[in-house]
Amino acid sequence: MQPTATCLRMAPSLLEQLAKLHQLLQQWGRFNPVETRQTFRLGMPDALEPLLLPAFTRTLSAQAPLAALASSPTDRKRMAATLAAGHLDLVIDVALPMSEPVRHRPLLEDAFCILARRDPRSARGITMANYLKANHIAVSTRSQGAVLEDIALLNLGLQRNISVRCQNYYSACSIVQQSDCLLTMPARLAHQIDMTGSLVQIALPFSLPPVQLHMYWHMNSDMDFANQWFRQLVANTAAQAGFK
Repeated sequence: MQPTATCLRMAPSLLEQLAKLHQLLQQWGRFNPVETRQTFRLGMPDALEPLLLPAFTRTLSAQAPLAALASSPTDRKRMAATLAAGHLDLVIDVALPMSEPVRHRPLLEDAFCILARRDPRSARGITMANYLKANHIAVSTRSQGAVLEDIALLNLGLQRNISVRCQNYYSACSIVQQSDCLLTMPARLAHQIDMTGSLVQIALPFSLPPVQLHMYWHMNSDMDFANQWFRQLVANTAAQAGFK
């Protein structure tokens, strides 16, 4: 039997009600991180995993040894529905124009730098003229459209030459190692990826605000003891790791 249109319309509401019931049960019970076997589901862009996930895993293992952590990508347009249904407990992403029922708080920020192949010339820095003449790599999961650094340049009435567009910073760093292309990316993330030090970080010749990351959760989870504890663990771990 095929589900009716009415049933299909009711499905999201039913999921939300079940999620609320779960949260109420969490409040009535006593959450003990040492004893919990809960899987905490964290949504984040895959580019953030090498920067954040190892630290979160270490802290969770120390404070909740029986718990598990699952990281997955999330659709920004469906963030509210995903959080409401309990598919994710928390999302970490760039600052987005969100309103109720999604709540958020700043988590960390990362300044941008230029990543280049190690070369004696790179130690002298890069002038604005050389930056604009160089070939650049743009990183985006979208097939087209300006990235943050290009928007900043456009506001100055300037434009750079994008010779390669790829989907993640790992691929971009590999290209930098084998070419004269420049890559503009968050500095801490660059350090995490380039563990061998084969590339060099250079200061930008123009002003670019740091990328700000926020932590997002559903308002129904405000009083959920497990979610409260997990939010605090994420915030504390980010602060202790020197991300703020």
